[in-house]
Amino acid sequence: MSLIPKSHPRAKSLLIREKLVKGFDNGLVAKEGLLAQGRGEAFDYLLGEKTTNSAKKAIRAAAAQILLAERPVISVNGNIAALCPKEIVKLSKQTKAKLEVNLFYTNKNRKQAIIKTLKKSGAKMILGSNLSTSTKLPGIDSARRIVDKNGIFAADVVVVPLEDGDRTIALRKAGKIVITFDLNPLSRTSQTANITIVDNVTRAIDLLIYDSKKLSKKNHSSLRKIVDDFDNKKNLSENILEIRKNLTRGAKIA
Repeated sequence: MSLIPKSHPRAKSLLIREKLVKGFDNGLVAKEGLLAQGRGEAFDYLLGEKTTNSAKKAIRAAAAQILLAERPVISVNGNIAALCPKEIVKLSKQTKAKLEVNLFYTNKNRKQAIIKTLKKSGAKMILGSNLSTSTKLPGIDSARRIVDKNGIFAADVVVVPLEDGDRTIALRKAGKIVITFDLNPLSRTSQTANITIVDNVTRAIDLLIYDSKKLSKKNHSSLRKIVDDFDNKKNLSENILEIRKNLTRGAKIA
């Protein structure tokens, strides 16, 4: 990563790629996770590789929703563990949300590698590896159906960065409030979640931590108003319009 000059116009993007490649080499990231990153990066281009005002609104609503939760849980996969483990742990501590490792392409070694990375980043308790407390989330057939009884299964709010649509739908049907990061505003995950942050998680996570700390001083009614005033469908439409505007601008330049 030190070979990438800061002056390079694609420096941030290249650093993210390097983190994922390193994560793959260290057993955190599945091969399919590298492909998922490429798909997300394409949408990041369309968004102008910046945190839009719409994303900032979603981040604020997400922070308020997590703070309102009685049993918040942050679901962690390999890409998140490779890209921003320290930030995820910091968010967990800031909001008192539990951490649970949950994987689509799962195996014991990869799960343990992720847990090790999270612990190295400051996490104390990590759910998702204890078979005695595991159970199944109804309505989903992939390995992500295996969840912890004391974590995702019991949660009222679940933060699912870089999620797949099937589990988002299953979590909603199970009565969970779902918060997700997804660069594609048209995906099933984006359209199904309660709050969708259409932004690169490596940019948005720090803002979510900041807003969580700032809003922690607010009372319950103030936090509830922030959440109630947020309209996810409307916010997604604003993100789509932003992409359209960027495409139109690009067409004019061409």
